[in-house]
Amino acid sequence: MAKEHSGILNRMFVVFGLVLLVPCAIGMQLFRINFIEGPELRQLWSEQAIDYISIPAQRGNIYDADGSLLATNSVAYKVAIDPKISGLTQGEIHQVCDTLGKYGYLSSQGYFQKINRASQRSRYVVLDKNVKAQAYEALRQMDIRGVILEENYERRYSFNSLAAHVLGFTNYKMTGVTGLEKEYNEQLHGEDGVQQVRRERNGSIYAYVGAPRKQPQQGHSLYTTIDSHIQAIVEEELKAGIERTSSAYGSAIVMDPKTGAVKAMANYPTYDPNDPSTLGKNNRRNFAISDMIEPGSTFKLVTAIAAVEQGKVDFNESFETPENGRTKIHGQWMRDHDPLGTLSFPEVIEQSSNVATSEIAMRLDEDTFYQYARNLGFGTLTNIDLPSEEPGRLPKPYEWSKVTLPWMSIGYEVQVTPLQIAQAYAAFANKGKMMRPYIVDKVVNSEGSTVWKQDQVTVRQIAKEETINKLFPVFQRVVSDSGTADLAQVEGLSIAGKTGTAQKLVNGRYTNSYRSSFVGFFPANDPKYVTLVLLDNPDTYPPYGGHTAGPIFQQAANRIAGLDNDIEKQILDQEIATETWAMAPDLTGLTKQEAATLLNKQDIPFNIEGSGDWIATQTPTAGTGLSPTDQITLQLSNQTAEVDTTELPDGYSIIPDVGGMSMRNASRLIAGRGYEVKRIGSGTVYTQFPRPGDQMQKGRTITIRGKAKSLNNLVSK
Repeated sequence: MAKEHSGILNRMFVVFGLVLLVPCAIGMQLFRINFIEGPELRQLWSEQAIDYISIPAQRGNIYDADGSLLATNSVAYKVAIDPKISGLTQGEIHQVCDTLGKYGYLSSQGYFQKINRASQRSRYVVLDKNVKAQAYEALRQMDIRGVILEENYERRYSFNSLAAHVLGFTNYKMTGVTGLEKEYNEQLHGEDGVQQVRRERNGSIYAYVGAPRKQPQQGHSLYTTIDSHIQAIVEEELKAGIERTSSAYGSAIVMDPKTGAVKAMANYPTYDPNDPSTLGKNNRRNFAISDMIEPGSTFKLVTAIAAVEQGKVDFNESFETPENGRTKIHGQWMRDHDPLGTLSFPEVIEQSSNVATSEIAMRLDEDTFYQYARNLGFGTLTNIDLPSEEPGRLPKPYEWSKVTLPWMSIGYEVQVTPLQIAQAYAAFANKGKMMRPYIVDKVVNSEGSTVWKQDQVTVRQIAKEETINKLFPVFQRVVSDSGTADLAQVEGLSIAGKTGTAQKLVNGRYTNSYRSSFVGFFPANDPKYVTLVLLDNPDTYPPYGGHTAGPIFQQAANRIAGLDNDIEKQILDQEIATETWAMAPDLTGLTKQEAATLLNKQDIPFNIEGSGDWIATQTPTAGTGLSPTDQITLQLSNQTAEVDTTELPDGYSIIPDVGGMSMRNASRLIAGRGYEVKRIGSGTVYTQFPRPGDQMQKGRTITIRGKAKSLNNLVSK
């Protein structure tokens, strides 16, 4: 029994001893961790809690050609504080809160409460994420230990939607998404810096005072070829023209033909890159470089150059177009916009005859025509420094059908971009030398030193200069009273160009909707600007490019010329030289004495030739504008006047003979007699109704019909 009792006590002592050993072991371990190995373990934890975060570089600016700021960064200043840092006093904390309260959105007490409500362990208390620059600068100058100042950037576009499709925009990470922002993202972005931060056990990251950092390398800036004044003009006139014609959308481009520099590139509808969500994704697309369209008659430049250079057409040659304005080619109808009659080659371009153009093109072999189209840049990228450019589509000859050549010659069965059309006409304006279009002129670093300069790249010579010189006057005639682009004329400014109108292909069928365009360059004697205007589906009649896009070009060219001192001086000199001092009166049928009396009364110099008592003819013709130095030559005859003009009923006038006069001068003369004018056709007047010489009450309408000037007149020029 005693032995049993002793065994139980032994076992109890053993258990009790083990129970006492556990807390002793725990205590010894705590002592070892805190006092023996503690410093090393705390150092290890500190190293494991250190992390690194990126410091975004400030994105470079984008400027226009004159140095105006188009895109830059706006700064959001962030202020935080480490309230546990050694040496920070309550007075300094109140000083920080007072400064923020003076400029910020909260009161001084509000900021102080933020600090008090923060966790006891918090070493990074954000006071404000977007303080004013004055508060930021005041705190920086205080240099209070424990105050953490940070700068965050967001992209801002100075003129809102101006040049939006060229500039593009960035995302929330300040990475370029479209336009120059995307194309030059690497140069603009710069190199991010690195900052050491502390990572808490819950994953939160905190900055702390004195943390080492590597400063970011700021992004480079771009200087573009965009002229903000021209860009604004083009955007305003394009918008007005689209609204006037109720078009779906439109594009416009202005280029320097000698260098390839793009002065303006606009699309409408547009958007504000400060808020790119303002319009749908489709409206943020740059139609000028990404739309592939059938160009219509602007493509006739290819036919004209190829035919003249290959000797397949003579300027004195005549082309008989059908009376009804249409002909069948390989089973398909080819139509002109109006019956045009007999045309010379210059008149084919001037009047934009599809029938005659296709006839000329079919004299060329397919490979030759294809090569000239390629030479003019169609079917290949222009390599402009913008993203998302389309190459267009120029089918190879082995893909052609029997009707491809005649239809391609007038701008169908081929797809081009608006920029390709502008580049082709820029090459034509530049004596045949094609230049690569570009937007960015140079890249500069944050110190203002140029790190890269754009090369002006000559792509190729599209044709012999002799060929170009022969065709220049022809395309100038397009922008005249007798041409299809008479509404694109600017008084005193010589312009050459071409209209284009193409039916839209929808679901494999051509519809009654159109794309209308005009591309021209000025001054024609020394081109400085090539301007293209393209409209999609104008809801007007007629929808022709000369009637829809031509007036937009006219308004834009007139305003652009006003910005250019050299061109404006040329216009003023031209106006002075050709200033209309008086209008030549209609003297035919008057007696010598009556004519002399009338001319003396108007102080118009004159010269009388021949013999007789009656005026048979006069030079210049009636209605022609006269300068102070011009004189009228009168040819006498013994034939009496057909109509006695001495006695006319009140409110009546004599119908003038305007045959052979230009439509403009004829209209001016008829209106001067008190009549209304109805014009049919263009060019020179070949018939009128009622007949000349009759008496008719003023206010009635006289109809005049015009046709292109005679071949002899054109050739003589």
